[in-house]
Amino acid sequence: MKKIASLVTNDLHQDQRMNRICTALVNDGYDVTLIGRKRKSSGTLDSKPFHRKRLNCWFERSVLFYAEYNIRLFFHLLFNSYDIINANDLDTILPAIWVAKMKGSKVVYDAHEYFTEQEEIVNRPALKSFWKKIERFSIPKVDAAITVSQGYADLFLKEYHTKFNIVRNATILSSPPENCITNEKYILYQGAVNYGRGLEELLMAMQKVDSKLYICGDGDVLPTLNQLAQNLDIEDKIHFVGFVQPEKLREYTCGATIGLTLFAKGGLSHWHSLANRFFDYMHSGVPQIAMNYPEYASFNEKDEVAVLIENIEPDNISTAINQLLSDHELYQRLSKNARTAREHANWQAQEKVLLKVYSGLEE
Repeated sequence: MKKIASLVTNDLHQDQRMNRICTALVNDGYDVTLIGRKRKSSGTLDSKPFHRKRLNCWFERSVLFYAEYNIRLFFHLLFNSYDIINANDLDTILPAIWVAKMKGSKVVYDAHEYFTEQEEIVNRPALKSFWKKIERFSIPKVDAAITVSQGYADLFLKEYHTKFNIVRNATILSSPPENCITNEKYILYQGAVNYGRGLEELLMAMQKVDSKLYICGDGDVLPTLNQLAQNLDIEDKIHFVGFVQPEKLREYTCGATIGLTLFAKGGLSHWHSLANRFFDYMHSGVPQIAMNYPEYASFNEKDEVAVLIENIEPDNISTAINQLLSDHELYQRLSKNARTAREHANWQAQEKVLLKVYSGLEE
């Protein structure tokens, strides 16, 4: 049985993409260990069909964390035997490549985003240069590569002449949860509560929207949003739910009236994104507001499931929300289209691509 180490920098608590990938690989006969870090705030992990290991770190942020964590990953990989090392994003790739070269393992690189074009990196020249050097050194050395969108794949192919297979963050096709949260009508944002997600603009837009807003997630911008809601005198409209376990999140999603997939234009990573929440809303038949960026526009052209907006200006957001709330015919059309699209845009279809990539390493 081939052994796979899958490397991430999070604490393994809420990574739905990696849960899907690792489960698919286990079901295909691989012995999989998902490796992340342990934080002071890390909770207990629930049961999964794959192994999980958290590495203890002294540092929790900044360059010190990345340096320490990569060293710890290196020694873990060096003193344990893995046939395939799956590096998820650029911040785990160096120990994978170094150990693979020493021990003859294969490396699969999974680009969840265009790392060097993230908003928090693209406008910091020194930091971008640092990660770009790692990218140039690493990508040509991997044995296989996957990513989440056609846009990312095209960019990597153009710059590094490396083929990236597209494994989208699609939702598992399944029956809806039994207990959808339907006590009131509400608009839903789910995901990381970080800068660049249009959340400040969303709160300003809510001044012109007659509905509740639920924000399910946690992140750096949460204190700012709480203060902004108070300043705008809209606390009665905004529910900061915090982090929600995946199964409970499905209950919030299927009960929502409208979903939100918002991104600022801060770098090519957002411009070519195709977020997992886009598929989560769709699988629940929930019409959504999304960005008129290439991946969403391409999907919406074939399967109209969203109202697309050009940017995250508050007036654009409020206009789109109010359009969906008032136009019953449009709303029903998007909801029906979403339920149809989920029959082909689902994880069951995407995992076939994933497994083909891994089987190709043995040829």
